[in-house]
Amino acid sequence: MPWSRTTGGSLTARAATPAVPWRRGERVNGRARRVVFWGATGQAKVLREFVAARGVTLVALFDDTEELASPFPDVPIYRGREGFARWLAEVGDPSEVGFLVAIGGEHGAARVRIHRFLEDHGLEPLTAVHPSAFVADNARLGPGCQILAHAVVAVECELGRDCIVNTAASVDHEGRLGDGVHLAPGARLAGCVSVGDYAMVGAGAIVLPRTRIGEGAVIGAGAVVLRDVEAWTVVAGNPARLIGSREPLNPRAAEE
Repeated sequence: MPWSRTTGGSLTARAATPAVPWRRGERVNGRARRVVFWGATGQAKVLREFVAARGVTLVALFDDTEELASPFPDVPIYRGREGFARWLAEVGDPSEVGFLVAIGGEHGAARVRIHRFLEDHGLEPLTAVHPSAFVADNARLGPGCQILAHAVVAVECELGRDCIVNTAASVDHEGRLGDGVHLAPGARLAGCVSVGDYAMVGAGAIVLPRTRIGEGAVIGAGAVVLRDVEAWTVVAGNPARLIGSREPLNPRAAEE
């Protein structure tokens, strides 16, 4: 089951977005054979490579960035919600089209917000796992999760919606990731670590067992986290120390 914020930044189960057990050998979870990405830069390039290998065809890209060209000559790009409305009018019934939100980094709240927008318009959220990644049989992945090359999601882990476990990152046994979490390449979470919604763990960072990372926190690249990290703070170094803070998200911002 995905995990969500309570007052003070603790984690609590949320029933609205059920995670599902991962079936061994399954690499794109969903019925759709056509997919759209929201986001048209590096994450989109990474996702297309292995989604296409599973027989799922990328048919459109959406991005809010003005003047951004499609990275794929054979796939059109549409601008923002107005562009999405034009595409939706062209496609008619979107119920057999899946989607992935190809926006990484500390933009987890935006990833979740776009997920809800697309789902509300009838598209199917997909969950994608690279063929070289390992996901335990009893791990549970929320819709929209992206598990990239050589990543590991170990036994009894639970990930909320729209989590990204990037190249060679790992979540050890009984890990809990909230919605919109991003583990950058090579990040390592030891056993029983919990990570709040929209948090990001930087490239090569290590989080020791039974540590709690608060909502919206950012762990700097290469940090070694020995103790709990407060919500909406930024830590870095070995051992990790507080170096800054982030503006807390308005609770309604991820819903709009």
